[in-house]
Formats: sequence, C-alpha cells, structure tokens
Amino acid sequence: MSVTGRMKAKVTRSRRELVARGPTAYFIRQCHRHDPEVNQCLKDAANHLAMNFRRGIPELGYPEVEPIVIDEISIALGSGPDGYRATFMDIEAYGVSNLTVVGVRSDLNSYQFQLSFYIPKISARAHYKSSGVLLVMQASGGGDYWGEYEGVKAKIYFRASPQMYKGRKYLVTEEIKMDFGVKDINMGIENLHNGNTVIRSNTLPTGLFPSAGGVLKLGNYKEMKPDIKKNIIRIMKRFLDNLFTKIPYDMWMLDS
Repeated sequence: MSVTGRMKAKVTRSRRELVARGPTAYFIRQCHRHDPEVNQCLKDAANHLAMNFRRGIPELGYPEVEPIVIDEISIALGSGPDGYRATFMDIEAYGVSNLTVVGVRSDLNSYQFQLSFYIPKISARAHYKSSGVLLVMQASGGGDYWGEYEGVKAKIYFRASPQMYKGRKYLVTEEIKMDFGVKDINMGIENLHNGNTVIRSNTLPTGLFPSAGGVLKLGNYKEMKPDIKKNIIRIMKRFLDNLFTKIPYDMWMLDS
C-alpha cells in the first residue's frame, strides 16, 4: 500500500495495541525526556524511523511507501468564470522517502515539535488539463506532466496533546504547519492534446515556454505551492495520526 492523499486505512484499538503491548519495535529509537541533548536524540530517532520507512513498515500499515500519491493540485490565474485554471491529477511522487532530518526543536512541556528536512530529489508525474482564457483567447488543453525537484528543504511544525488509554500515554495531533523551498526545478508537459496557440505560447504570465519535441516547459512553481502545502499538511497529519495512535508516547519518550 502506498502512502496516499486518502490513506484509507483505519486504525482500530486492537491494531493500536499490536505495538503498545509488545517490546520496543525495531523502528523506534527511545529518547529520555530530561536528556540535555534530547533534540539530537529526537533527530536520530526520526532518521532511524525514516530509514526503516524507506523499506516499508508493515506494522504501521506501510509495507511500501512510494510513490506518494496526491489526488489533485490546482492553480488559478485571474478570477471569474473565464479565469485560467490548470489541474494536475493522479500525482505520483518518487524520492520523498529519501529524506534526512537535519534538525529538531522541541518543547516537551507543551508537546510542540519542529523538524527540518532535506530531500535530494523528488520526481513527479501527473495528468494535466487546463481551461479558461489567457491573453483574451481560449486556453484549453491537457497532457502528461513531469517534474524534477532538486535540493528540497522543508520545515514541519506540529503541536499535540496527551491522551491516556489503558494506562499508556498517546499523542493526538492538534496543529500542523509547514513550509518548503526548492533549489532547482525542471518541469513540463508532454503529449499535449487539444492545445491551441495560447497554451503553446512563450508569453504566458506563469513563465510557460515551449521547447523542442512537443514539450511544454514550466518556468516556476509558485502558483502551485499553496495547493502543494495544503496536500502535504493533509498527508502529514494522517501519517502522524496513524503513528501516534499505534505507538504510545511513553514508548519513545522515556520520563527519566
């Protein structure tokens, strides 16, 4: 099962206890709450989890983790019924699991955590379609989107609250925020269909410009970023909810 924007698997109480009742799982590295280097320990623990996550963790419901799937991302230019709209559907991203956690900040008293990530490269594929008006002309079409994102840096902040269940302390995710940046981007659209001269024009305000071989290049991603962030936050919340439901807080954070 891949990690998807839907993540349909439901976590039941019995499945929660699979991890809670046994010995410390192989993918968990324990930290001590009063360790002066607790943030370093949390960074090491997060990287240990990520290393195992790349291989798949069936105990958490992830026998395989890639591709990461997002149902849909949209961008809009202009307002009103004739505004230009572009939609990217059935997005599959590869390389996300190669992340490295480069920094952790925490406030254990208020259950707040901030993690900084680095991902060398993400490759994405999707179906693309557009509609609306650009440059006073109808601009509709579609094709196959591809994207190569290199040097991805991200920060994710989350706040949780404790909850007791059968004498064990679990965390419940209350809030998530994130931001990211990309050092270098190459992306475009192949196999254009139903396209017209506007779609193929090199004067589009989004920075689109055509290249040889029938490939439509996209010059930047800033119009896509808000929707990407929204989808990443949704996926991350479902992942954390799944993780925290199955692994007691007092299993990975020892009160000593």
